[in-house]
Amino acid sequence: MKKLIAIALVAFLGLSSAMAQQADLRRKINVSGSAETEVTPDIIYISISLKEYLNGKKKVEITDLEKQLYAAVQKAGISKENLTISNLSSWNYATEKKKNPDFLASKQYRLKVSDLNKFNSIIDEIDAKGIAGTNIESYDYSKIETLKKDLKIKALLNAKEKATYMLTALGDKLGNVIEIMDGGDNIIQPVYRNYMMKASMAESADAAPEIDFKKIKLNFTINAVFEIK
Repeated sequence: MKKLIAIALVAFLGLSSAMAQQADLRRKINVSGSAETEVTPDIIYISISLKEYLNGKKKVEITDLEKQLYAAVQKAGISKENLTISNLSSWNYATEKKKNPDFLASKQYRLKVSDLNKFNSIIDEIDAKGIAGTNIESYDYSKIETLKKDLKIKALLNAKEKATYMLTALGDKLGNVIEIMDGGDNIIQPVYRNYMMKASMAESADAAPEIDFKKIKLNFTINAVFEIK
């Protein structure tokens, strides 16, 4: 029994000694650094809804409105691949026309632009009465990954700068970095005034409405632990 107690005591003392040796007794400073910027979205997806309407007794066909849209897109210098049909309610046009002569077909398109001014110029080229509405679906920045990397490097350097001047004030020097912790991504998407230009409003619209489009804000924080020499 005494022998078992002695063995247990030796094991405990050995473990305690190992833990003491592993304890980090270095003097350290823990700081956080940040970096931020704003960028204007250069990838914007917009939905455009076209709908047939009656001009007196004559119907303005969806095919005519569609031709205007494609021509306007080409005139704006936008590749035709950036314009796609996202929804189609006129697929049964022939059947509906037999059932209801007053049936008005409609189509929804998805347009990718890099500049909202081009979008406004496109809308100006289309029969305003045939535009049922427009809507900004989503937006992004093409170089956002590169920008994120650059900002995180700046945030880390900012943390190092903070640690340096704080230690200098105390007469100490900054040592090697011990630990770096990424504070995560903080990306604030722009807030815009969504608008829908209804056909009933088209008669009073001389030009496409302006869109209040703000910048994407990026803010990154890096936490770092440095050794104090």
